[in-house]
Amino acid sequence: MSEVLRLERFSYRYPGAGAAALRDISVSIAEDEFVVVAGATGSGKSTLLRAASGLVPHFHGGDAAGRVVVGGLDTREHGPAELSAVAGTLFQDPETQVVLGTVRAELAFPLENRGRPPAAVARGVEEAALALGIEALLDRSTAELSGGELQRVALGAALAGRPRLVLLDEPTSQLDPVAGDELVWLLRRLNEEQGTAVVLAEHRLERCLAHADRVLAFAGGRLACDAPPGAFLEWAIEHAPELATPGARMFAAAGLRPLPAGVKEARATLRGQGLLDEPEQPPAPAPRDKPRRTRAPAALALRNVWHELRDGPALLRGVDLALAPGERVALLGRNGAGKSTLLRHARGLMEPTRGRVERAGAIALLLQNPGDYLLHERVADELDAAALDAAGLGALADRHPRDLSGGERQRLALAIVTAGDAPPAALLLDEPTRGMDRAAKAALAAELRERSADGTAVLVATHDAEFAATFAERAVLLADGRVIADGAPCELLSGGWYFATETARIVGGGALLPEEGAARLRVPMEVR
Repeated sequence: MSEVLRLERFSYRYPGAGAAALRDISVSIAEDEFVVVAGATGSGKSTLLRAASGLVPHFHGGDAAGRVVVGGLDTREHGPAELSAVAGTLFQDPETQVVLGTVRAELAFPLENRGRPPAAVARGVEEAALALGIEALLDRSTAELSGGELQRVALGAALAGRPRLVLLDEPTSQLDPVAGDELVWLLRRLNEEQGTAVVLAEHRLERCLAHADRVLAFAGGRLACDAPPGAFLEWAIEHAPELATPGARMFAAAGLRPLPAGVKEARATLRGQGLLDEPEQPPAPAPRDKPRRTRAPAALALRNVWHELRDGPALLRGVDLALAPGERVALLGRNGAGKSTLLRHARGLMEPTRGRVERAGAIALLLQNPGDYLLHERVADELDAAALDAAGLGALADRHPRDLSGGERQRLALAIVTAGDAPPAALLLDEPTRGMDRAAKAALAAELRERSADGTAVLVATHDAEFAATFAERAVLLADGRVIADGAPCELLSGGWYFATETARIVGGGALLPEEGAARLRVPMEVR
């Protein structure tokens, strides 16, 4: 079995950081392994991938000790450009990786850069586009793409040269459930059929754990667990429950074993133990918060809003959506459904071609790329000390924003857009949980509930069904620029398959979260 990545007692500290981001890491990855990297925000996952790609320390600077070898190339002697021939990389912010004008040019660039002949370039572009389902985008301008589309284009560029190793940092963070599942299946196929090693850092482990051969779990910059998925879940429940998947947490709460790595395994176990009820008609959803119906003036309202392109399809089609003061709403839909366009209209960054938008006051908007809000070379220069402490970022004041993890950058950007004396009438967030671990998501949900209690309406566009179930009292589903469903989360997030939580996919019946699923199994629940 050929080795493609090896770290030997590797340690690294970012410039200005008091503590090391990685501490004495020794690990080896074989050419045909599918490895998932788990850990809380700031645990060292992204730094591991940066080290494997040569960005640490060549781009970020800082202090490094030990050795990293990628495909036989020592990163102390070879920089990112040389290593890219061996290792394709997709980081958390595809906006910073996609630099050319069209999708076709972006996919062709890495092949042309390696001197491939035109016929080989054309074939590589076509195969990468077909593999990722972006063939219809080939001649589109990259400036017109949604965040999820940009993520697939960036991945296509990373895969076009058929590297021996693929490094991915939160690759499904901007993808809808269908596209996310398809991406993980594609990576597994590359791994099985071509022997491509896959190293995938992810917070939503339920999306990829069933496909993994091995899990590396990091804590405080150290490698805390190196085990197959089942053994990792047992370790997580005991030592790091925030890393366990919803299905594993539900099983543990219900006292069931073995802990499942995915939905298929969970349903098979429950069926084998006679605990999976499968009636012809699904039971009525469990009672939860109902959407508010109020006659008070709306904090934000879109009235028959259309956005039509002169030479293309309509991006929004007669959208009617009103948010009451203090209401918390999750906006779901596949990539390209119009979610980001709707938020831009609500904020006033785009104007409807028909219809109107009514605003009761100031509207705050956090877009998908938190880097757009970070303008300085020190975190301390982005916000005052009190605001940084309130966001839980005070300890990072002397760091460069580019050296923060994805979740840390997201929290900093949110603190920036909401800074001010008076709360906004509405707060709009586009994929705010991107790069966040479970603890950070819980903190964000609590913060949004507090802002809601103060009268601010909250509208969150998200692909994260678990987060939507945690914070929202109303869920709206958008498709092809139209609102096709609008109701309580227990109805929208449990009545289908793709826009559903893992718990709902396993047990159904309106149970959205692990504790609800455990109760539905009629097994005494042990709270963990």
